[in-house]
Amino acid sequence: MARLPRLTLPAHPHHVIQRGNNRQPIFASAADHDTLLSLIAENALKFKVALHAYVLMGNHFHLLATPDTADGLPQMMQAVGRRYVRYFNDKQQRSGTLWEGRYRSTLIQTERYLLACMAYIDLNPVRAGMVAEATDYPWSSHNHYVGKRHDKLITPHALVWGMGNTPFAREVAYAELVHRGLAADQQQALTASALSGWALGDGEFVANLQKQTDRRLIKAQAGRPVRKEKTVSD
Repeated sequence: MARLPRLTLPAHPHHVIQRGNNRQPIFASAADHDTLLSLIAENALKFKVALHAYVLMGNHFHLLATPDTADGLPQMMQAVGRRYVRYFNDKQQRSGTLWEGRYRSTLIQTERYLLACMAYIDLNPVRAGMVAEATDYPWSSHNHYVGKRHDKLITPHALVWGMGNTPFAREVAYAELVHRGLAADQQQALTASALSGWALGDGEFVANLQKQTDRRLIKAQAGRPVRKEKTVSD
């Protein structure tokens, strides 16, 4: 079966995952992390993509981003991917692919899942057993949101501004959100939706999105469609 085209629509947040080929490491030094973040920053600006959150793991990375245009996110990811592979291959004296095919992504319903997706991204290193607390991990946007550093890559979403009337209030509220963690079903839904490409949200959200694209947004139900029985009025 042919792969569905990637779902990308402007003015909607997208959860993005890019993995290393065969789960291989995509970083060999702190400089590699810095280089990838610089490439993301450069191309997010160039292609008009607002980056809300990120985490760089050993063999993959996550982004939460809202593009201004339909082509902005794919163009950004293509530019970042190609340039980082050239950099990494030259530095490691290797050749060939670094990525596990194309990146995975999907749209998420802002009101229902955006803050949860940010917490999900921040908690990746904790779930992986790399650190005890999200604040202990240097390669994510978490410390920006809890006031421990200023990250020029980040464009906070309006929902974050609504978490408090002052910077301190927002930082405390966000720290508490991440500390509470996610329910298992939320975590599973965020992972599955990004890997599969199905839109993540309630029925009304998906129905409204479907008006903007011909691409199918949710997985079809198994089995043949139910045949409608004719009536006298048909």
